[in-house]
Amino acid sequence: MKPNILVVMTSVSVLLSATCASLGQVAGSTQLGVAAAELREITSGWSARRQIMGQTVYNDKDESVGKVEDIIIAPDKAVSYAIVGAGGFLGLGKHDVAIPVNQFKVKDGKLVLAGATKDTLKAMPEFEYAH
Repeated sequence: MKPNILVVMTSVSVLLSATCASLGQVAGSTQLGVAAAELREITSGWSARRQIMGQTVYNDKDESVGKVEDIIIAPDKAVSYAIVGAGGFLGLGKHDVAIPVNQFKVKDGKLVLAGATKDTLKAMPEFEYAH
Protein backbone atom coordinates (compact mmCIF):
# COMPACT_ATOMS: atom_id res chain seq x y z
CA MET A 1 0.00 0.00 0.00
CA LYS A 2 1.47 3.38 -1.04
CA PRO A 3 1.33 6.08 1.64
CA ASN A 4 -0.67 9.25 0.99
CA ILE A 5 1.75 11.86 -0.40
CA LEU A 6 0.28 14.64 1.74
CA VAL A 7 0.66 12.45 4.83
CA VAL A 8 4.29 11.92 3.83
CA MET A 9 4.81 15.70 3.47
CA THR A 10 3.27 16.29 6.90
CA SER A 11 5.27 13.43 8.40
CA VAL A 12 8.49 14.93 7.04
CA SER A 13 7.73 18.20 8.83
CA VAL A 14 6.87 16.40 12.10
CA LEU A 15 10.04 14.29 11.88
CA LEU A 16 12.17 17.36 11.23
CA SER A 17 10.56 19.23 14.11
CA ALA A 18 11.07 16.33 16.51
CA THR A 19 14.63 15.72 15.33
CA CYS A 20 15.58 19.39 15.59
CA ALA A 21 14.05 19.61 19.07
CA SER A 22 15.76 16.43 20.29
CA LEU A 23 19.15 17.46 18.96
CA GLY A 24 19.28 20.63 21.04
CA GLN A 25 22.66 21.21 22.65
CA VAL A 26 23.23 20.92 26.36
CA ALA A 27 26.09 22.84 27.97
CA GLY A 28 29.23 20.72 27.81
CA SER A 29 27.87 18.10 25.42
CA THR A 30 27.20 17.69 21.74
CA GLN A 31 25.02 14.98 20.24
CA LEU A 32 25.62 14.13 16.62
CA GLY A 33 23.44 11.80 14.56
CA VAL A 34 20.82 9.52 16.03
CA ALA A 35 20.77 6.65 18.49
CA ALA A 36 20.35 3.06 17.24
CA ALA A 37 16.73 2.96 18.46
CA GLU A 38 15.96 6.16 16.57
CA LEU A 39 17.65 4.78 13.44
CA ARG A 40 15.30 1.76 13.41
CA GLU A 41 12.32 4.12 13.62
CA ILE A 42 13.67 6.36 10.86
CA THR A 43 14.36 3.49 8.44
CA SER A 44 10.74 2.34 8.71
CA GLY A 45 9.49 5.83 7.82
CA TRP A 46 8.86 7.44 4.45
CA SER A 47 11.40 9.05 2.17
CA ALA A 48 10.56 12.49 0.78
CA ARG A 49 13.14 11.89 -1.95
CA ARG A 50 11.59 8.62 -3.06
CA GLN A 51 7.89 9.33 -2.53
CA ILE A 52 7.47 13.06 -3.17
CA MET A 53 10.44 14.50 -5.04
CA GLY A 54 10.06 14.17 -8.78
CA GLN A 55 6.36 13.32 -8.54
CA THR A 56 4.33 14.55 -11.47
CA VAL A 57 1.71 17.15 -10.56
CA TYR A 58 -1.62 16.89 -12.37
CA ASN A 59 -4.57 19.24 -12.63
CA ASP A 60 -8.18 18.21 -12.09
CA LYS A 61 -8.42 17.33 -15.81
CA ASP A 62 -5.66 14.70 -15.33
CA GLU A 63 -3.18 16.79 -17.35
CA SER A 64 0.46 16.89 -16.26
CA VAL A 65 1.38 20.45 -15.23
CA GLY A 66 4.80 19.98 -13.62
CA LYS A 67 6.96 18.00 -11.19
CA VAL A 68 7.79 18.44 -7.52
CA GLU A 69 11.38 19.71 -7.51
CA ASP A 70 11.79 20.53 -3.82
CA ILE A 71 10.03 20.96 -0.50
CA ILE A 72 10.60 24.12 1.49
CA ILE A 73 10.49 23.79 5.27
CA ALA A 74 9.42 27.04 6.91
CA PRO A 75 11.49 28.40 9.81
CA ASP A 76 8.84 27.08 12.22
CA LYS A 77 9.65 23.54 10.89
CA ALA A 78 6.31 23.07 9.09
CA VAL A 79 6.32 21.88 5.49
CA SER A 80 5.00 24.96 3.79
CA TYR A 81 5.60 24.82 0.07
CA ALA A 82 6.30 22.39 -2.72
CA ILE A 83 8.48 23.81 -5.46
CA VAL A 84 6.95 22.75 -8.76
CA GLY A 85 8.94 22.89 -11.98
CA ALA A 86 6.64 23.91 -14.82
CA GLY A 87 7.44 23.70 -18.50
CA GLY A 88 10.86 23.54 -20.01
CA PHE A 89 12.64 20.77 -21.84
CA LEU A 90 15.94 19.33 -20.62
CA GLY A 91 16.13 22.12 -18.04
CA LEU A 92 15.76 24.92 -20.61
CA GLY A 93 12.91 27.34 -19.99
CA LYS A 94 11.90 25.62 -16.76
CA HIS A 95 9.93 27.83 -14.40
CA ASP A 96 9.89 26.88 -10.69
CA VAL A 97 6.98 28.11 -8.58
CA ALA A 98 6.15 27.77 -4.88
CA ILE A 99 2.79 26.18 -4.13
CA PRO A 100 1.41 25.92 -0.57
CA VAL A 101 1.20 22.25 0.37
CA ASN A 102 -2.41 22.61 1.50
CA GLN A 103 -3.46 23.34 -2.11
CA PHE A 104 -2.56 19.80 -3.22
CA LYS A 105 -4.97 16.89 -3.08
CA VAL A 106 -4.32 13.23 -3.77
CA LYS A 107 -6.67 11.53 -6.21
CA ASP A 108 -6.16 7.95 -7.41
CA GLY A 109 -2.58 8.05 -6.09
CA LYS A 110 -1.75 11.20 -8.06
CA LEU A 111 -0.76 14.61 -6.71
CA VAL A 112 -3.45 17.02 -7.97
CA LEU A 113 -3.40 20.82 -8.09
CA ALA A 114 -6.95 21.77 -9.05
CA GLY A 115 -7.32 24.54 -11.63
CA ALA A 116 -3.64 24.54 -12.59
CA THR A 117 -2.33 24.52 -16.12
CA LYS A 118 1.22 24.84 -17.41
CA ASP A 119 0.34 28.37 -18.51
CA THR A 120 -1.08 29.41 -15.11
CA LEU A 121 2.02 28.07 -13.37
CA LYS A 122 4.33 29.86 -15.83
CA ALA A 123 2.40 33.10 -15.19
CA MET A 124 3.16 32.86 -11.44
CA PRO A 125 6.23 34.61 -10.00
CA GLU A 126 9.29 32.40 -10.43
CA PHE A 127 10.72 30.88 -7.25
CA GLU A 128 14.40 31.61 -6.68
CA TYR A 129 16.48 30.34 -3.78
CA ALA A 130 17.98 32.94 -1.46
CA HIS A 131 21.73 33.30 -1.90
